[in-house]
Amino acid sequence: MARQLSRIMRPDDANIAGNVHGGTILKMIEEAGAIISTRHCNSQEGEACVAALARVERTDFLSPMCIGEVANVSAEITYTSRHSVEVQVNVMSENILTGAKKLTNKATLWYVPLSLKNVNKVLEVPPIQYARKEQEDEGKKRYEEQKLDRLETKQRNGDVMLPVINPEPHTVGYSQSSLIHLVGPSDCTLLGFVHGGVTMKLMDEVAGIVAARHCKTNIVTASVDAINFHEKIKKGCVITVSGRMTFTSNKSMEIEVFVDADPFVDEPRERYRAVSAFFTYVSLSKEGKPLPVPQLLTETEDEKRRFEEGKGRYLQTKAKRQAQMQQAAQQ
Repeated sequence: MARQLSRIMRPDDANIAGNVHGGTILKMIEEAGAIISTRHCNSQEGEACVAALARVERTDFLSPMCIGEVANVSAEITYTSRHSVEVQVNVMSENILTGAKKLTNKATLWYVPLSLKNVNKVLEVPPIQYARKEQEDEGKKRYEEQKLDRLETKQRNGDVMLPVINPEPHTVGYSQSSLIHLVGPSDCTLLGFVHGGVTMKLMDEVAGIVAARHCKTNIVTASVDAINFHEKIKKGCVITVSGRMTFTSNKSMEIEVFVDADPFVDEPRERYRAVSAFFTYVSLSKEGKPLPVPQLLTETEDEKRRFEEGKGRYLQTKAKRQAQMQQAAQQ
């Protein structure tokens, strides 16, 4: 089972340099995933449902996409557990004048089917047929790994971001940013909860502002670490999307982004953490060449701790990429 979406990139999809926003691509990826997983979960007789996004695995932006190019987004279901669906998504950019195509993104998303009658009820997923037993075993391993990582991420999600008075340039407080958004009907699914793609687009906007404030240059999304959707966000909520710099290398910046929701309509409750992720950005010249990134100046013990944690993630990703390149070279 596969699904493909195509859309031409317009000026309002891009930054001032003509590079398409990472959030725009993430939103298209989520739309394709939601369609194919919802269709699959309703493929057998039973209670009608809508597939809700639970997690997006690390997503690398392999090549920039520009205004005028066509984004071709293809999605395929690669694994199902009893209550979740894994969807693999590829994004190809196409120059419709020359016919040239290139792979820009590969992503893995996890969805859970929620009943249309009771949004708190998770339904069972129809199983898929695997070509080989190894495919099912590999999928089960990925499922267990993401399940454990989601639990660990939720446990460390108590941080809050406080304003800083007269911050110095290149400090965490200097570039930290927040965006406040009232969730309306156009942001939501049939169940009245925010589309995962809408949330990811807002998160990318905030991360981009943080990166631009730090560098004062053109910046683009390089990758997104796993995005975990801890709780649903309902129509009528006011959400605060907050971002802060956590780590810088010579040519990249890691930005932590989290989304807090304040419910006001129907069932008032305390503010809660709904989504969290780490975005990586790079700084580019007017010619699109990588530029050095100003070093982040850490001041507090918490900032120094987050910097070291970010450094660990950076080195781990770098080592994994080098291992993949060596493996590819040997084949």
